[in-house]
Amino acid sequence: MARMETSRVGFCLLLSAIFMVVPVSIAQLSPSETRLLFQVKRLLEYPQVLQGWTSWTNFCYLPPSSSLKVVCSNSRVIELIIVGNKSSSAGQTLSHKFSIDSLFTVLTKLSDLKALSLVSLGLWGPLPSKIDRFRSLQVLNLSSNFISGEIPKQIASMENLTSLVLADNLFNGSVPDLTGLTLLQNLNMGGNHLGPQFPSLSKSLVSITLSNNSFRSKIPSGLKKFNQLQKLDISSNKILGPIPSFLFSLASIQYLNLAKNQLSGALPSSTSCSKNLTFLDISNNLLIGKLPSCIGSNSRNMTVVSSWNCLSVDMSNRQHPYSFCNKIAVAVKPVERKEQEPGINLGLILGIIGGVVFMAGAIVLLILVIVKRSRSEDVDDDRSIADKISVHSSPKPAIDSRRVPQTMRSAAIGLPRYRVFSLEEIEDATNNFDPSNFMGEGFQGQLYKGWLADGSLVVVKCLKLNQKHAPQNLMQHIEVLSKLRHRHLVSVLGHCIVTYQDHPNIASTVFVVFEHISNGTLRDYLTDWRKKEILKWPQRMAITIGAARGVQFLHTGISPAIYGNDLKIDNILLDETLTAKISDYNIPLPLKTGSESSISNRLSSDENGEKEDIYQLGILLLQVITGKLATFTSELNALKHKLEESLAEGPSKLRSVIDPSIRGTFAYESMKTTVQFAINCLSKDSTKRPSIEDVLWNLQYSIQVQEGWTSSGNLATHL
Repeated sequence: MARMETSRVGFCLLLSAIFMVVPVSIAQLSPSETRLLFQVKRLLEYPQVLQGWTSWTNFCYLPPSSSLKVVCSNSRVIELIIVGNKSSSAGQTLSHKFSIDSLFTVLTKLSDLKALSLVSLGLWGPLPSKIDRFRSLQVLNLSSNFISGEIPKQIASMENLTSLVLADNLFNGSVPDLTGLTLLQNLNMGGNHLGPQFPSLSKSLVSITLSNNSFRSKIPSGLKKFNQLQKLDISSNKILGPIPSFLFSLASIQYLNLAKNQLSGALPSSTSCSKNLTFLDISNNLLIGKLPSCIGSNSRNMTVVSSWNCLSVDMSNRQHPYSFCNKIAVAVKPVERKEQEPGINLGLILGIIGGVVFMAGAIVLLILVIVKRSRSEDVDDDRSIADKISVHSSPKPAIDSRRVPQTMRSAAIGLPRYRVFSLEEIEDATNNFDPSNFMGEGFQGQLYKGWLADGSLVVVKCLKLNQKHAPQNLMQHIEVLSKLRHRHLVSVLGHCIVTYQDHPNIASTVFVVFEHISNGTLRDYLTDWRKKEILKWPQRMAITIGAARGVQFLHTGISPAIYGNDLKIDNILLDETLTAKISDYNIPLPLKTGSESSISNRLSSDENGEKEDIYQLGILLLQVITGKLATFTSELNALKHKLEESLAEGPSKLRSVIDPSIRGTFAYESMKTTVQFAINCLSKDSTKRPSIEDVLWNLQYSIQVQEGWTSSGNLATHL
């Protein structure tokens, strides 16, 4: 009996010990907060890291890991960390159905949340202004996603924030005034398109990272009051002017990275350095003179990187000549306007009178033009870019006077106006063609990723013309280039021409600026099983119709027509709404030797090129139907043969050939029509291949059959 009593006492002591080890803050999560977490899982489209969540999961007892952490207190979530595997470099976003607004509506209902990290989850869209509903939030980390637009000003009212990390997103514009966040210690906004002004920040900061942005201003003198600052990284921007000497002597500074900017001038020899400073990078700037002793001396335990300036140092072979820095510094220096002296002279009076007379004449002329236009029944609204940029107008060859149909013109609505870029704008966009922005090289030129001044992401194609061309001929090509704007093309936004008078081989370089589509290719969606599930038969039909409309525009929507457009699944890009956009189509520029002939001859109707595009559309349809990539001719022929057999043998045979992931989502007549037409497009006899108008008519008929079948409630049935 005594032994049993002793055992009971020991067991009680053991239970007491267990409860003492488990933190008091851990508790059973309330049902309402449990429901909110499952809503978060659904809105994030069931990421792999959350696959283990079930109705039996006790969230407050989940073992924390580097990818997932849930901390509870008083039956509420106070910390939520979710790290996904969607790479921002590979453009892996959530689907077009994702709503960042809905996600944050749910998250803000976790009213006791103190730490929130949503990293590498493919989030996209603008950050909602309701972010300020997180009254208790101390840590916010939304890094490595695709969140765009300006940072909402409401974030400046989140007074409890101690850490704010928005790195590696697509934010643009100015940073809100954060001086009121007096508890903020860590700020990381690197890897965005923020700028141009340096932000106003809280003096409480310990770490500031603003690297890889578009800041283009001087380093503010107010930073001298940041006595707690240990790390400052403003590298890879376009920061101007001299480096303030106080930066090196900030009381707590340990890490200072100013590399890859446009900082200029000499550092004062009297510059002193903080004893805490252990790392300094001032490389790739426009600095001249000698390094101060506290930086150049090897006696201190400090790593200094100073290459690729114009400094007088021992390793002069890793420095530019003085003239380089002087020339660039003058070029990037902001223009200072001189104030005009007060007073009105005779020339000014005459100028005003002349201006009034000129304006009156212009108004009369404008009225006459309007009257004349109102009487005209056939006026082309689109002025050519060649007319706008040519100083001398020249007669245009009578190549084809067809006007672009209104329906095709309207397909470009929503795009910014076509414009002519300056070389400086192109260099700014690509960060002087930084290797990190290099995307690859096609048969027509090199591709660079870039960001315009408004923060929009673009692709710059560099095309080098190998021999001289008459200005009139080049302008004809540019005029066609300016029309390449359509909903189903990766549209051209503008161009820049640089002419080299003295170069023996290269007459000029044309930089063509395209819109950037970052949601992946059709190949990605047909090979990745997660993305493949999104593309049911209606979505695949919409994509192929979009591609066909893009081809129709290239064939009949512009004059002269463009053929030979390399219509591979790698070159069909999909935006966030899964709208198909053709990339790498045939840019009409004279690139090859002997191409001085007129554009009308080079790009006139080419029956072989037209039928080749139809053949490639047939391959595209074949791959969309079967879900298989026909890499070789033998594979293509085998798939075509199977489809032909399936049409002869009936529905059950067809079902065995098509992609299993779309079974049960299509009407048989819709599929049958599309298969038959794909086979016609793949005819070895090019004369038997349909026209692009026939392709579109049949595809649109097929989608109408599909829509009728779906609306009749057959979606859940099989073939």
